Amino acid sequence: MIILGIETSCDECAAAVVDGGGTILSNVVSSQIELHAPYGGVVPEVASRSHMETIHPVIAEALRTAHIAANDLDAIAVTHRPGLIGSLLVGLCAAKGLALALGKPLVPVNHVDAHVYACVAGIDEPLYPLSALVVSGGHTSLFRVDSPLELEPVGRTLDDAAGEAFDKVAAILGLGYPGGPAIEKAARGAGNERFALPRPLPTGGGGLDFSFSGLKTAVLYRTRGMTSKKRRTVEPAFDGDDPESVAAMAASFQEAAADVLTTRLFQAAQKFGARAVAAGGGVAANSLLRQQIEEKAAALSLPVYLPPRALATDNAAMIAGLAGHIYASGRRFDLSVDAFAG
Repeated sequence: MIILGIETSCDECAAAVVDGGGTILSNVVSSQIELHAPYGGVVPEVASRSHMETIHPVIAEALRTAHIAANDLDAIAVTHRPGLIGSLLVGLCAAKGLALALGKPLVPVNHVDAHVYACVAGIDEPLYPLSALVVSGGHTSLFRVDSPLELEPVGRTLDDAAGEAFDKVAAILGLGYPGGPAIEKAARGAGNERFALPRPLPTGGGGLDFSFSGLKTAVLYRTRGMTSKKRRTVEPAFDGDDPESVAAMAASFQEAAADVLTTRLFQAAQKFGARAVAAGGGVAANSLLRQQIEEKAAALSLPVYLPPRALATDNAAMIAGLAGHIYASGRRFDLSVDAFAG
């Protein structure tokens, strides 16, 4: 099968063509970072309007790069949940229009499931069950994975997603948007022990949930020279005008966040006897997080599946790839498929 994938769940407008063997023939992503940077985060209305302007050129570029004519497609895949509802609707309407005009089947895909699939795409025989982490600006979730189509949620964030915390801490430190790359760049070469930050690990809900609001707040208090309880000056002092101090805080936050994510991933693996671990989503492009996961996996002799950075962030190749498994399973859909924010 030759499948066109469309992804517009947030601020990336993407289209890709993937063949039946999972080979990526094209993978086009149009970023909106410059549009949202002045606001320090994604503005939903701006995102959806931008998708309306770019969706058709992006699809055309994906087909051109893959050297595939629209009539040669076997199916149209599209993200239909979760995400920003306005953004999702742009991609879904475009996919429905193509499916109707070309007489091709429509395959709706869950964006988070696709991030898990991206971890094992191209691997002939992944080891199951997997302990899989999806970590991004909108999602921080743990899954037991028994196949690309069998995912059981075992943990989630109770407040901020990890990527959201990166964005907010970057704003506190004046590092700009998006926060993940900005913090990683600022932290490069800096020591991570100057500021002692908490490792929030909630114990309720089976002990595999996440919480990042407290870590974010700890950074806020430290940068203002206070503790959360007594509001008194703490040592060492933070100086926002000192690049070394900012770098040290960025490094300390990054270390704490990566530590929490890695700890939970392997706690889940131990809990249900996973044969391998995986991590996908935009934050999974972070070098320190990847290093910590790989080192822990090596110590436990567990295989680890990390997607290439281009497939860790939002993309349409993962949508088309997972759609191939969905279609092969015999599931069929009509044009009444709707979009869902959650």
